[in-house]
Amino acid sequence: MTDMSKLTLPADRRPPRGRHPKAPKTPEPYVATDELTTAVNLAIYLRRPLLLEGDAGCGKSRLARYAAYELGLPLYEWSVRSTSRAKDGLYTYDSILRLHDVQLQRHGSQETGGDDREFGRKATKRDPESPMEYVTFGALGKAFKEEDCPAVVLIDEIDKADIDFPNDLLTVLDDPWKFEIHEADEPPVQAKHPPIVIITSNKEKGNLPAPFLRRCIYYYIEFPSDRLKEIVDAHYAARAKEEKIAAPPGDLVEAASERFLRIRDKGDLYKKPGTSEFLDWLEALRGFRELKDVVQLLRDPDAKLIYPELLFKLRADWQRYARA
Repeated sequence: MTDMSKLTLPADRRPPRGRHPKAPKTPEPYVATDELTTAVNLAIYLRRPLLLEGDAGCGKSRLARYAAYELGLPLYEWSVRSTSRAKDGLYTYDSILRLHDVQLQRHGSQETGGDDREFGRKATKRDPESPMEYVTFGALGKAFKEEDCPAVVLIDEIDKADIDFPNDLLTVLDDPWKFEIHEADEPPVQAKHPPIVIITSNKEKGNLPAPFLRRCIYYYIEFPSDRLKEIVDAHYAARAKEEKIAAPPGDLVEAASERFLRIRDKGDLYKKPGTSEFLDWLEALRGFRELKDVVQLLRDPDAKLIYPELLFKLRADWQRYARA
């Protein structure tokens, strides 16, 4: 019986010796609800992409790093841009560099052909007769090539790309989990272990295509209003190990959380601050400079908000609260 309170991986998909060498080395201070953990486990079990939506700063991207660390798996991240194509996540082919090497080989010696120094790269020798030497695998391509276990792949902010981008991904994120390198006469790259794919969306261009949505497992991450203290504890527990930084006093965390949630839940913000903004604000409150009676100021609803520049990122919100 699968324990849905923690991330689980079938025995035949676990990395040898417990952890893969490419797995994240440091823990991700992430507080996942049981419901979110269940959604990840379902994605692993059904081998379907997990599509995450939620306000900016609610922890969508960090979930992939948390999952990779907890499961001991490699992590490959792909930050999508407006110009991204689905193929870019599999591989890119540098035809210009190959042509450059052909010209060097034709007009110079074999010794000078294929030297990367002119391109600002480390000097290496390539054979222009071998097209695979001009192929660079992307996040999905690297995950498909993993031999020992699945990798976790983060496809971040998929909605930034063209509307056809999500549907193009469906051609590889399904059986038989393979893709061809059209520029090379090579067998298709087939995944021995299909990757665990986590996709984030902010709905920047509206809803994603229906065929893509049907293929995904969907989860909406609510802002963790009732778990801020737990998140603060996890965040500073991780920092304490690496940077020897102690957590803020409990009364400061409580007062900051109450003031933060009071502002956030009022409903008059154009862009609500997220968890990352709250953690930055809390760190500044406790250590940026010495403040007298900071807890009392936070608890006074009529007192001017301290360090508003850390919470508000739009002019209308700034004018409403920073000048109050």
